Amino acid sequence: MTLTPEIYGAELETEDVTVVVATRNRADRLLETFPHHRARTILVDNASDQPQPLFPGVDVVRLGENRGAAARNIGVLRARTPYVAFADDDSYWTPGSLARAAALLREHPRAALLAAKVLVGAEQRIDPVSVAMSESPLGTPPGAAGPSVLGFLACSLVVRRDAFLAAGGFEPRLFVYGEEALLAMDLAAAGHELSYVPDLVVRHLPLPGGRDNGARARVETRNRVLTAMLRRPLPVVGRALAKAAGEDPVGALDALRQGGWAWRRRRALPPQVESDLRRLAVDNSGA
Repeated sequence: MTLTPEIYGAELETEDVTVVVATRNRADRLLETFPHHRARTILVDNASDQPQPLFPGVDVVRLGENRGAAARNIGVLRARTPYVAFADDDSYWTPGSLARAAALLREHPRAALLAAKVLVGAEQRIDPVSVAMSESPLGTPPGAAGPSVLGFLACSLVVRRDAFLAAGGFEPRLFVYGEEALLAMDLAAAGHELSYVPDLVVRHLPLPGGRDNGARARVETRNRVLTAMLRRPLPVVGRALAKAAGEDPVGALDALRQGGWAWRRRRALPPQVESDLRRLAVDNSGA
């Protein structure tokens, strides 16, 4: 069953996009953001152990375990539209953005992913990641929908469903935080375009505080190293591990402890994708 205007008062602006929302124990945020979705919507509950709101007429998937970012994969598998947009339980796409994204994906068959501009909080300040994407040193290829990117925020993506599934979606072992990098590499390695389109806009309404930033930093460090192990040349892995050891030894140790599966699944990136990643690294370092 799907989200309908009769239930929430929001008109469906496109029949070609499904919004997938992953959530866990954040009923207050869902009650604020969910009524804004203007497309078919699938809600994936990541094994919440607190009461969650009911949304009649919405496809709700209740998982028996917390799968982190990979919960989104379940929603994509259930979707029956050619394109899927992701939203977090504290975010939503602004009116017109989903219809515009569908039109762009129809116009640009090589595009597998469009990343939107993210406006944070009630004051709608632009997210630094959006600023970085707008200034991408990779430029805009001829005929592309926007500047090429290899990094983005998961809550600001519209993807071509078949390309996302062929790439494997979000890697379950990375769980959360920094899971986007591997997806970007694999989509680009498959020959797809990944573009930043600032005309597409997402509102992000995070609550202040309430999360363990130290724990998040450790997981992000671990995932950066694991992602390097999975796809990058050995010298890059060595530098990533050395940097992690200096900045967050616990995160680096976690990566080493869990690195066995990453080494077994190593796959070299095409030269152009690796070159683009190096170019981005130089640009971000200011060298």
